[in-house]
Amino acid sequence: MDSAEYERKIASRFAAFDQDGNGYIDREDFSGAAARLLAEFSTTPRCDRGQALYIGAEAFWQGMAGIADVDGDQRVSRQEFVTGAVKRLRDNPDRFAEIARPFLHAVIAVADPDGDGITPKAAERVMKVLGVPPETASVAAHALDTDGDGRIDEDEALKALAAYYVTPEQP
Repeated sequence: MDSAEYERKIASRFAAFDQDGNGYIDREDFSGAAARLLAEFSTTPRCDRGQALYIGAEAFWQGMAGIADVDGDQRVSRQEFVTGAVKRLRDNPDRFAEIARPFLHAVIAVADPDGDGITPKAAERVMKVLGVPPETASVAAHALDTDGDGRIDEDEALKALAAYYVTPEQP
């Protein structure tokens, strides 16, 4: 992959986190995503699953800020993301799983209230809420079911999420 292609990929990763499009990744991007997911799945914020989602979103934000917010202004600029988060996550992909797992675990609990694995259709709904274009969300959601059992477990989802965000610069 050439540098221009890598930069485009990183820009799209940044845009996925910058949920409100203000040019920064901040706490509100994570809490806003949690609020929209709760609304999509008709889950109240005060129930255990709602609280867990907000706690997971905060943990994800804190992890991202700890990795990339170099100037300490409680927001991550595109440049901080490219030079900080992406490099550090690329150098240590397990770190991404560490910071993403609480949020992902809570998202799955909200989208899969019976606890037997999220369906590709529910995963598609999650992705759409998080800003993934509908056609991409459909294809990606079905690809998440790597073992073909009709359900997506946390490990399958985390592996795919990490593969998307922890993008190697060279093949």
